[in-house]
Amino acid sequence: MKKLYIFFLATIVVFSSCNNQKDFDAAGNFEADEVIVSAQQNGAILSFEVTEGQKLDLNQSVGQIDIEAQRLQKDQTSAVITSLQQKTVIPDPQIEIARKQLAVQEEQLVYLNNEKRRLQNLVNADAAPQKQLDDLNQQIVQAQKQIEVTKQQINSYSETAANQNRAILSEKNPLEKSTALIQYQIHKGQIINPVAGTILTKYAMVGEMATIGRPLYKIANIDTLTLKAYITGDQLPQIKLGQSVKVRIDDGKGGYKNYQGAINWISDKSEFTPKTIQTRRERENLVYAIKIRVKNDGFLKIGMYGEAIFK
Repeated sequence: MKKLYIFFLATIVVFSSCNNQKDFDAAGNFEADEVIVSAQQNGAILSFEVTEGQKLDLNQSVGQIDIEAQRLQKDQTSAVITSLQQKTVIPDPQIEIARKQLAVQEEQLVYLNNEKRRLQNLVNADAAPQKQLDDLNQQIVQAQKQIEVTKQQINSYSETAANQNRAILSEKNPLEKSTALIQYQIHKGQIINPVAGTILTKYAMVGEMATIGRPLYKIANIDTLTLKAYITGDQLPQIKLGQSVKVRIDDGKGGYKNYQGAINWISDKSEFTPKTIQTRRERENLVYAIKIRVKNDGFLKIGMYGEAIFK
């Protein structure tokens, strides 16, 4: 009877030992690249159209923060810019009058020069006195001086207007920059989803006050998940980046549901085994983390346990 008991006990130990032998190479938990979307403007949340489990598209508008104060500030700045524009000097009327005067003076100078040539011929033929030619030359000099004065007036009008407008525009440019900044703040009042994915957690509600940096919701693309697992140093030669591996999870019926995955990251540093992680050899002191990308058919969940088989 005693021998039978010893045989039975040995059988249990052997059986238990066989069951403890793992038929996978690494194990870990599924994770995703989670993004916490925060408010980018201060104000009351006027609308916030997200629910946990909802799928959102990239750049989808999901809410609005009150930005009425910024709108009023922009209107005020725009009004000041308009008033400055009205103060600018337009010298065109003065310049136009001076240009007409200049045209008349230039025509008069042409006439005097023609008269000079005619009178010079008469003087040369002793048909006209020299004094008459001298008086005409004096008139030509006076006409030339008048033309120069008129040209200076035109330049003066232009320079004066340019200086005045430059001073006005020096005030306008900073205001335009302020308007652009306010418009940027208005744009930030709209809550825009930055990545396509599924809402994991919602942190805010309509009517609450948002401040810059306050989390509004957490989102992740769960179409593809990452199995983060750990391997021992002697397993490193068995794997490489891009390598296809078999990934499996419990199917809830005593079996497994299998997936095809690919290794997309291998740590270049060893670390101590996390307490919740199993390796092929139980509780190795130093292990290497790897990540395996797996296409999600809807059954994979963040945090779910999974196993990887390299061969």
